[in-house]
Amino acid sequence: MFMKLIRILFRNIRDSFKSIIRNFSLSLASISCITITLIVVALSITLSANVNNMTKKIEEDVTIVAFLDVDITEERIQEIGEEIRKLPNIQEGKEAIVLDDKESIRKEMMESSDTYKEIMQNWEDRKDNPLKDAYHIKVVDINEMNKTSDAIRKIEGVSVVKDSEEMVDQLITVFDGITKGTYAIVIALILVTAFLIANTIKITIFSRKREIDIMRLVGASNMNIKIPFVFEGLLLGVLGAVLPIVMITYGYSALYTKFDGQLFGKFVTLVKPEPFIFIVSGILLLIGVVVGMFGSWRAVKKHLKI
Repeated sequence: MFMKLIRILFRNIRDSFKSIIRNFSLSLASISCITITLIVVALSITLSANVNNMTKKIEEDVTIVAFLDVDITEERIQEIGEEIRKLPNIQEGKEAIVLDDKESIRKEMMESSDTYKEIMQNWEDRKDNPLKDAYHIKVVDINEMNKTSDAIRKIEGVSVVKDSEEMVDQLITVFDGITKGTYAIVIALILVTAFLIANTIKITIFSRKREIDIMRLVGASNMNIKIPFVFEGLLLGVLGAVLPIVMITYGYSALYTKFDGQLFGKFVTLVKPEPFIFIVSGILLLIGVVVGMFGSWRAVKKHLKI
């Protein structure tokens, strides 16, 4: 029984290849359309994955900066840190709340500029230093950043609180718009491809009408007549997926290696090639097969009256 199924499978694959060669121009058009669609799909997935990765990194790096009063005591500074840590939506761990004391700020500014050094070199005592100590605070949910900022403002000894929620929201909105726009293009191309494959199979059915009539006369079942056409669509999908898979496998890996995993400095951190390229390749192959088989099934159902 198993060997019989293998023979049927190979016969259907052979017949599908013959049909593709027989209708080469239409088959080539279908394969080309699948290839173009899957290249756009690959670019869309790659763009979406890296945008999501960048969005996640931005969210992780976004901080609230709480500037403290100039004349605040060191004891009160520590107390404020503990009060902030107890607030909701504050990340856990030492790195979630980092104190940037005025002395450290003074030294950094002096190292960055001779002008600052000339002005600040005599500010060795805390009382002489007019700069403000500041806490850098990381939150769990950036959507709740405004509420967290308001809660920090109410703490005694905090003079100014700054956050970047509005800027982050704008960036995320732009990224979401790009991703959704790309998905819309991909869906449109998939529908066009399925339609083209359906037309290819339809013409194949018309060209093999005599053969189909003979199969009916000798008692072939409806399933036996339909299967070769569905296999033909499957093969068109697989052939159309070859080039996009090669492009994503080698192209993305080369891009990642060339730029050392980063674009525009450290602003855009790329997703690591493995296992990303294998997941995307599997998705491309699956889409190619599904679109090919769906187009064939649609043509068989509509134009093969059996």
